[in-house]
Amino acid sequence: MDNQLTDWWPSPAKLNLFLHILGRNERGYHLLQTLFQMLDVGDKLAFRLTNDEKIILTNPLAGVADEDNLIVRAARLLQTTCKVTQGVTITLDKHLPMGGGIGGGSSNAATTLVALNELWKCKLNNTQLAELGLSLGADVPIFIHGETAFASGVGEKVFPVKIAPKWYLVANPGIHVSTAEVFAAAELPRNSSAINWHDYKFEETRNDCQTLVTNRHPEVAKLLQWLVHYAPSRMTGTGACVFATFASQAQAMEVQARLPIEWTSFIAKGVDQSPLKIKQQTVRAASDM
Repeated sequence: MDNQLTDWWPSPAKLNLFLHILGRNERGYHLLQTLFQMLDVGDKLAFRLTNDEKIILTNPLAGVADEDNLIVRAARLLQTTCKVTQGVTITLDKHLPMGGGIGGGSSNAATTLVALNELWKCKLNNTQLAELGLSLGADVPIFIHGETAFASGVGEKVFPVKIAPKWYLVANPGIHVSTAEVFAAAELPRNSSAINWHDYKFEETRNDCQTLVTNRHPEVAKLLQWLVHYAPSRMTGTGACVFATFASQAQAMEVQARLPIEWTSFIAKGVDQSPLKIKQQTVRAASDM
C-alpha cells in the first residue's frame, strides 16, 4: 500500500446566503440559523497511504502548525477512532483563501474524513463522520453531508433544501478575519428571531456578523459597497469574502472583469450536491461492483 497515491478529492467552498444569530445555549455556544449554499469549486486533496502510523502533510500552510491544521487533526481523529494502523501522506492543492468565511479549513477537514474513511476502509456512515467532524468545527458536518442545507442550533441541525441555481462572484479583500474574535465581540447582535425555512427570502434576511466586520475592517466595507452596485451582495460567514448573486455565468463574468485589481475573486455555481458528495458516491459505487 505504501507509495500508492490516490486521485484528487474535492474540497468545495460554501456560502452562507444568510446568517442570523438567535442567542447562546447553556454552554455559551451561539445559536444560529443559516443557509449553506454548496459551490462547485474549491481546494483539492490527494492521499498516499503508508505502512507506518505517521500523518504527514506535504505542504503545510504558512503560519499554521501541523498540530493545529484541521487536515492533520481530522486524519488523526479518524485514525484513533477506528484504530487504524496505517498512516497517510496528504497533499493539499490550496485555492480557497484562509479566513474568508467560505469554509476552507472546515471543508479540508471534511474531505480528509470522507476520503480516509473510504481509503482506510473504516466503514463509518456520514452521520458518524459528521459527529466526529463536529468536534473539529461547527461547519465540518455540513461539508460531510455535502448538500445545500438550512441549518440551525450551533450548526449541527441541518436538512437539505433545493433552491434555484444561481451563479456567484466571490471576492476576497485580501485580509484574514478571525471567527473567534467575531463571535467574542460584545457588539455582535445575538437577538434575531427564528424564521421558518419556507418563509426564507434573500432580501428579507441578513448576515448578523456583517456590520461588526465592516466596522472593524474597512477593506470588507469597501468591497461590499462596490459589489452591491452591480447585484445583490452580502458577506459570507464571518468574512472576509463577499459574494454577489447572478442569474447567469455571463453576468458574473462581466462584473468580475470590472473588479479592481487589488481584489481576488472566483466565479462559482451553486449546486444542491457538492463535488465531494458526488466523488464519495462514485467511489462507493465502484467498490460495490
